[in-house]
This record gives sequence, structure tokens and C-alpha cells, in this order.
Amino acid sequence: MAGRINDEDVKAVRDAVPIDAVVSEYLQLRNAGGGNLKGLCPFHDEKSPSFQVSPSKGFFHCFGCQEGGDTITFVMKIDHLTFSEAVERLAGQAGITLRYEEGGYNPSHQRGERIRLVEAHKIAAQWYAEQLATGPEAEAGRAFLADRGFDQAAAEHFGVGYSPQGWDHLTRFLRGKGFSDKELLLSGLSQEGRRGPIDRFRGRLMWPIRDIGGEVVGFGARKLYEADNGPKYLNTPETAIYKKSQVLYGIDLAKKDIAKASRAVVVEGYTDVMACHLAGVTTAIATCGTAFGGDHIKILRRLLMDNGSARVIFTFDGDAAGQKAALRAFEDDQKFAAETYIAIAPDGMDPCDLRLAKGDDAVTDLVEPRTPLFEFALRQIVSRYDLDTPAGRASALDEAAPVVARIKNSGAQHEVAVQLAGMLGILDTQFVVKRIAQLARWARDRGGKGPAPDQRQRGAGPQQQAGPARAVPRGPALNLRNPVFATERELLKLALQRPELVSPAFDAYGVDEFTAPPYAAVREAIMEAGGAEFGVQDPQDYLVRVREAAPDDTVRAMVTELAVEAILLHRGVKGVDEVYAGAQLVTVRRRAVERRIRDITGRLTRLSGHADPAELAAVQNELWVLQQYDQNLREHGAAAL
Repeated sequence: MAGRINDEDVKAVRDAVPIDAVVSEYLQLRNAGGGNLKGLCPFHDEKSPSFQVSPSKGFFHCFGCQEGGDTITFVMKIDHLTFSEAVERLAGQAGITLRYEEGGYNPSHQRGERIRLVEAHKIAAQWYAEQLATGPEAEAGRAFLADRGFDQAAAEHFGVGYSPQGWDHLTRFLRGKGFSDKELLLSGLSQEGRRGPIDRFRGRLMWPIRDIGGEVVGFGARKLYEADNGPKYLNTPETAIYKKSQVLYGIDLAKKDIAKASRAVVVEGYTDVMACHLAGVTTAIATCGTAFGGDHIKILRRLLMDNGSARVIFTFDGDAAGQKAALRAFEDDQKFAAETYIAIAPDGMDPCDLRLAKGDDAVTDLVEPRTPLFEFALRQIVSRYDLDTPAGRASALDEAAPVVARIKNSGAQHEVAVQLAGMLGILDTQFVVKRIAQLARWARDRGGKGPAPDQRQRGAGPQQQAGPARAVPRGPALNLRNPVFATERELLKLALQRPELVSPAFDAYGVDEFTAPPYAAVREAIMEAGGAEFGVQDPQDYLVRVREAAPDDTVRAMVTELAVEAILLHRGVKGVDEVYAGAQLVTVRRRAVERRIRDITGRLTRLSGHADPAELAAVQNELWVLQQYDQNLREHGAAAL
């Protein structure tokens, strides 16, 4: 059984290590008044700081989750240590030699498991670094670094080392330092071989991975030799001290500057972190063999303090994998209170290659002209569609709108919705804004589970504003208060009940002039039956033929409904006559023309500055013709049809 730490030594550790110095290793602290400091609690998620530290009293307390205690308690909770392990770590930082009762101090048996694993990694990191600096076999590692612009000083700054190619060099070295085979296997530094533990890392360049407190908890190892059949990068396996989803490479070096500048730069690899720091971007960090996720965000939030000026910039390769990584990062974007951006070099180079090719200034410039991450994600979505067609714009909106609806801040959501309308070339920005707001409301009503299933139809853009694409809603589901749908409904009733009032003009109307899918389906059925002109010629058989032309029972029922429903007369209208019918014809046609004008105007916006002159002239001419036609309809009514 481990010996009990002397009470006087425990008190000496408490007094020797200021609580604010320890806490500030994990989160940013600011003045809270009255001599206290405040920050975002590391023990629960919160938007505003309720975690306070009293340096004069040596205690912390969170007014949100009620956690509290002294320096030792904080270290125990933050790093999941036992009491003895926390005291031993703090004693090591303060240079205090601890005395143990009940048999005295035996460092190989009486120290906690976590402390032992951390110490093994610390010694291993030093040994790897020595091999790189002086070992003749490590020339391949030194050449690898030199080819990427890193000298020995850079390697020492980041603690880069080399693991020899032999089977058990490190294992034997650590045994000589008093570590047991069980400890070496638990640490992940060794693995089971045929005749006992062997080195996990052999013939590789080694990057020590440190936690936010600066302790080495794992390694990232890069293959150097063709004969190595392992993966290009091999990381420490999950252990008691290493969880890849909870560590960020370089966080120990970057944390103070991240807190000071309220900015973090997330890159993809170890050499990218090195290149950024050496170029002056000292807020760079990277994940360790996994995607950037929620636990990484928690680490950064504690340093950034979620203040209004906080920035997180992601730098990903310009290839498909990098774009996919950026979109994954965007999935967690709303977990930040900070603004998120993406920076991709024009030629697709990563920071390490960029520094090698163009120097330090190119790296610092890379993270300055930033694109908001939401904008990058949305552009990736809309780029997959043909925005020159209504169907393409509708489909792009259908996929992008739910993404924007996830933005929690209503002001930011509105602003992004307006930008999305611009990307799509949809001039009716209010339609896009309202649709996204509606999706957001649905998501809130459904507990954040996303939009209602019947709103995920493809192609539900400005030209298809109600109802699922292949179903015909009945009655109130069509929202007859919508004047667009109401006019279309009236025109269809006229075409079915009084075809002589709308023929032959009605038969020239396209299916796409009816924006509600069920009404478009009825229009198509009338066309298949011979049009309104057939209704004038053979009124007895007309409705029968239209019903038979309907593709399914739902459309057939809608035909019957429209055929028997009373034609709606507005106040002041004397009766169902040619004047009334002409007004419905003109209204439906003008709305179709206006939609087309918006489409072409949006296309001109996208073409501006880089279009072929002939193409631009053709589009401008089409726009002029439509504008003249619209004016003619406005001035002359049905006579212009």
C-alpha cells in the first residue's frame, strides 16, 4: 500500500503553488473585481464565466456547477488524479521533496499510476531527442526535418526526437530507469512481442504530444524508411493519460498567446504547427490523428473566454480531403462563441510547404485574408448545383437552408441567409430569410432534431413554395391565403368549369407557371386531355378526360375538387366573365414573368466581370424583352397575352 504523504508537506505544496498560476495553465482568467479572477468553468459548458478564483484565499468556486476547492482539488478534477498524484505533481513543479509515512518513500511503487506513466513519457521524450541530436542512425530524421526547413534548434524547441530501428532500445532503457514491463505496456511506449515487450515506435521521427499543462502524454511518429510497412503516421494508442480526442498538438506552446490574442489557428499536422510558430503564428495547434471535435472545442473555449473578438482560423489543404475536413469542422461551428474562419493557400499548399516555398511572410499572410467558415461550407454546397436553372437553385437552397438554420444567433442567421440568397442569385432575399427562419423554428420545436421530415423535399425553392414535391396536399395545407396559390387555384377552376373564358390563352401556359406542385400536376392533366380548347368543343366529355389523364388518385381528387368548388369572386366583381378570367390569366402570367426576370438578373450578377461579351449581351437582351413584355401586360392586360 502506498505510503501516506506527510501533512506538513501537503501544506507546503498548497502554499508554494499559487492557485491562479495552476488554473491559468488550463483556462484564461480575467479580473473579476475584489481581488478575484474569473473564467469559463472547465467542469461544465457555459457561455459566460461563472468560475472564480481567489488567489489570496487559494480557492476556486464555480457559481454554475458548484464545484470548488483548493489547488490540489483543482488538479485532481481537471486531470482525473488521486489526491496523492495531484500532490506529487504539484510538488514536482515546486521542487518540494515529499516525505511518506508508513514505510517511507519508494518512487517506483508508491507513486500513482498516472504519475508513473507521465514520467515514463518525459524520460522517453528526452531519450528520443538525444537520439535525433547525436545518434548516427538518426541522419534520416535530421534530413527529413532539413528538407522541410527545420534545423536542430527548431527540433529542440518542439522536442522532436528519433526512435531507433532496433526492437527494444527504449524498452531496455526505461527498465533501467525502474519502470516495470506492466507500466511500459500501459504507457503505450511498448507493446507485446513474441518474447516480451518491444518498442512500439521504431525507425521513426517522434513528436512529443503534451497536454495543456505541458506534460508529455503521447507521441506522433512519422515513417522514414520504405521498409517500414506501418502507416505513414503512428500515434500512441488510447491510454490512461492519452485520449486523442482530448489533446491538441502545440497547445502547451500556444496557450498563452491564444489567450492573449483571443485567436487560435488550427492546422492539420505537426510540421504545420512548427512552420507556423517559427513564422510568428504562435497560436497554431493541430489535432493528433483525429478530426477536430467537441472536446477540442472545449479546450479552446476555456482559453478564448468566448469574448466577442475571439477568432478561430482553420487552415486545411485545398484538396478534396481538406475540404471534407473543413466541412466536418463546420458541423461543430455552433459550439464556438468565437467566429470561425478558413484559410486555404491559393495553390493548395499547407503551411509547412508554403513556408518552404515562399518564406515566413507567406505563412503569416495565409491566416489574414480569411473566409468565414460558414461561407466556405455554403459555397461548397452550392457549387454542386447548376445555378443557371431554377431547379438547380432550388436544390441548392434545399440543401443549404438547413445548414444556415442551425446558426443559433438570430442576427447572424439573418445575415448569412441574405448572403446565401446572393450566392444563389435569388433576388427575393426575404423568401430565403423566411424559409430559413421557419426551418430554425421547426428545429427548435422538435428539440433541435432538424426540420420536419415533410420539409426535406428536393427542389423546394422559390418556384415551389408549398407541399412535398410528389404529393398533393388538400385544403388548408395549400395555404389559400397565399395570393400566388389562390390566383393559380382560381385560374384552374376557370379552366375546368368555364374553359370558354380562358381559351385559347390558357393552353399556352406552361406547367412551370403554376408554382404549387399539385396545381402544376392538374395543369399537366388538362394539357394531356387536350387543353381548355377541348373543353370548349366537348364540354360533356372534358372533365372525364382530364380525370383520366391524372397520374394518380391524389391528382384525380384535386381535379374533382377544383371542378366543383365555387369560383371565388372578390368584392366589387360583378360576375364570372371574360374580364374576371382575363385578370386571373394576367396575374399568373405576370408572376411567372417576374420570376424569370429575377432569375436572369441573378444570372447577370453572377456573370458580371468575367462573362463572355456575347453571352452577356444575349442575357441582357433576354432581360430587356421580358421587361418590355411585363410592361405591356401591366398596361394592356389580357389583350397582351
